[in-house]
Amino acid sequence: MALRKRLAAAVAGVIATPLVLVALPTSPASAHGYVSSPASRQAQCARNVVACGSIKYEPQSVEGPKGLRSCNGGDARWADLNNDSKGWQAASVGRTATFSWTFTARHATASYEYYVNGTRVASFAGNGKQPGASISHQVTLPGSGRQKVLAIWNISDTPNAFYACIDVNVS
Repeated sequence: MALRKRLAAAVAGVIATPLVLVALPTSPASAHGYVSSPASRQAQCARNVVACGSIKYEPQSVEGPKGLRSCNGGDARWADLNNDSKGWQAASVGRTATFSWTFTARHATASYEYYVNGTRVASFAGNGKQPGASISHQVTLPGSGRQKVLAIWNISDTPNAFYACIDVNVS
């Protein structure tokens, strides 16, 4: 009888172990998306270009209520992203720049918006469906010189949006 119990326990362990491993998440539950090119502030943090707090581990997690105009999406954990004096590298771009989003978890999309100095310079309608692994938009930027672009991914199936600031030098 003891042998039978030990054998049953061993078999249960062999069967249960893979199930436990499959159930463990491979990324944070809040992971979603960010602008990867030109490198957004959170992408620069993740690549250790600029010293940042914990956002370097979750560049895709800058999520907050729709309608905000801040780099950190209103989340105090990502306050470093609002600090304009951190030494963010500005990507050299022309008057028309291509912004590429990388998605780690997808949501149905309402729209994408791009702002410079609080003024919306571009908007792209979503189709209410989940995007693929990435998407790119060509945006015409006003003026020249150093600018901070706020990119927003508005989700259609939640009241939230994802936020990314990108520093560019427009020639």
